[in-house]
Parts: sequence; structure tokens; C-alpha cells
Amino acid sequence: IDPQSYAVSRTGPYTGILGPYAVDGMSRYVVNNVDGLWGMQVAELKNGRIVTASLAEHPPGEPGLLHGIGWTPDEREVWQSSSSGDPHIYVWSMRDPMAPVLVERISLKSRRGAHWLTFDVEGNYAYVAPNKSSDDPTEIFDAHTHKSVGLIGSSEDMIEIDFADGKVSRVGDQYGVGRVVRTSTN
Repeated sequence: IDPQSYAVSRTGPYTGILGPYAVDGMSRYVVNNVDGLWGMQVAELKNGRIVTASLAEHPPGEPGLLHGIGWTPDEREVWQSSSSGDPHIYVWSMRDPMAPVLVERISLKSRRGAHWLTFDVEGNYAYVAPNKSSDDPTEIFDAHTHKSVGLIGSSEDMIEIDFADGKVSRVGDQYGVGRVVRTSTN
């Protein structure tokens, strides 16, 4: 759906049923979790081209639907949750969005899978929520070093609201959308 006109378009076919997805700040690229795929698919929305980024090393068995996925606000990386039994987050370099490169596999303290992930507006922290209905905490990571820095109560329903002089100055959301809204002219 075009975010300005709300016109419905078609991109695909994908290799399976789509799950969670996230778009970059200018709606050029969308990263998608796809049922049955250890990895993700990326679509270039202008021309409909789709590429698959597969996880060469993954747990045995079928992945089902990997769930959480999100761009870092600076759009340099995409973070992706794994299956419910795999305690890892997969970090993809998006230097070339149509050729993602797996750069790190982050281990979760819970030793179980994650359900959702998002970032603060500035892109300094990643929040990784546990599986649905879990008592495990949401783990906080330094989004630059990929190191765990803390835990908070279990929740995927997070929203950042920043205030300046007693007024709302900006608002984030629970989705890992890119926040780059213009290309550099330098």
C-alpha cells in the first residue's frame, strides 16, 4: 500500500506466506519474514525485485515463521528474531539492501527465542521481546556494539515518547522501521 495515496500495489511472488515486515524511511525497500525460510526476503518496491538472504547456519528443522524484524533507524542493519526455540537475533548489514550480509548472531540471555524487536528513535538501543505469553524479560542491547545492556519487563507493546519543555517533541513506535527520510547530497 502506497503510504501517501493508499493505493494497493502488488510485489511478488515471494517464496511463501509473509509475516512481519519493515520498510525503510523512504519506502524504497521492505524486509520480510517469510514462512518456512531460514532468513528473509528483501523487495525493492519501485521495480518489484526480490532477493533472498538465507541463514547458512541455523538450527535443525523447519523454521516456521521467524517473527520480529526491523531496520535500525539509520538503516545500516536489519535485526531479525529467530524461531521460538532459537535464542538468537540475526543482524544483517544493509550496506546494499539488495545484497544483505549476515554480520552477527547475537545470543539472548533467556536461552529461548524472541517474538518482537524494535529500536529507540535515536537508534542507540534495541529492545528484544520474548516469545508471546512468556515471563522472560525484554532484553535491551546497545544497537551499535550488539552487547546486552539490561532487562525490563516483558513487552512488545512499546512506544517512545520524547518531551521537550513539557511538550511532546517526537514519538517512536513499536515497529522497526527505518528513519532515513532523505538521501545525502554529499
